[in-house]
Amino acid sequence: MSKNPARSQTVESDGAGVRLDKWLSAWPEISSRSRAALLIDEHQVFVNSHPGKASLLLKVGDLVTVSFPQARESELKPMAMSLDLLFEDRDLLVVNKPSGLVVHPAAGHAADTLVNALVAHTDDLAMGFGEERPGIVHRLDKETSGLLVVAKNDATQAALATQFQERSIHRLYQAVCHGEIAKLNGRIESYLARHPTDRKRFASVLGSDRKIIRDAANPPAIGKWAATTFKRLAIKHGMSFLELKLETGRTHQIRVHLSELGHPLVGDSTYGADRRIKSIPSVGVREQIQHLNRFFLHARELGFTHPRTGERMMFKTEWPDPARGLLNQWGFS
Repeated sequence: MSKNPARSQTVESDGAGVRLDKWLSAWPEISSRSRAALLIDEHQVFVNSHPGKASLLLKVGDLVTVSFPQARESELKPMAMSLDLLFEDRDLLVVNKPSGLVVHPAAGHAADTLVNALVAHTDDLAMGFGEERPGIVHRLDKETSGLLVVAKNDATQAALATQFQERSIHRLYQAVCHGEIAKLNGRIESYLARHPTDRKRFASVLGSDRKIIRDAANPPAIGKWAATTFKRLAIKHGMSFLELKLETGRTHQIRVHLSELGHPLVGDSTYGADRRIKSIPSVGVREQIQHLNRFFLHARELGFTHPRTGERMMFKTEWPDPARGLLNQWGFS
């Protein structure tokens, strides 16, 4: 009988004083406190070789080990869909996700997601939790296009999740935002948490002085550390064309960071883009933006180490049409 795949991690300073279930929820392969609680209740979590309790407050140096459950049969409904696959073997696949496609089932999208298409494509997705996210190691927002790696077994999923946790994954994005960013290069840092009044949005955590907390060494009570670097590629029509690199992969990270910098993504009405359309000098460009069905963010490059072979793998994909056509028209080729 095969053993459940396991993963161990030592608690660092940012985990000191944090509840075990909350700390585990930051692991990409767990991703929620309810999943963490399930693993703890099933006695799959050990702290310094002792069974963990959800309420345990962690200390620096604690060794946390998690055994992940064996695969279970999926109840997800398959959806016939042509997938743009850049790579596939027995362990993983790399897919170029189109804009408009939700990654995994959620409210309003029970059977029309990338996961449903993947279930139709292969029977080999990692199903450790038997839930709605088989094989998913990281996500892209519905309107974001570009590259995703998907695990086909639990060992691969755990290994890739560790690479994300250790920030050894290469992720390069391109984006178009409102306004002319003055700097050629920049770095944005903050702690991200749910917006205090709008649960559909995220925001940087503020200190008592109402300024964004940017000190990585002194974390606030809520929020996860997020760091984004950018390079300005071009400026046209009152917009900036950017290349962005993620050091962390928080929900809505690029969208929040650019919006709070005063440069929301073109087309991103959730984070204030609608209020910036009038600043576009060209009437024609303004009309094109008003008819968009996506915001301008594309996961262009993805690199990781193959868990089985140890090979460093790099993938690259261009913007899809019609976004690519608009970029060319705007001078961002």
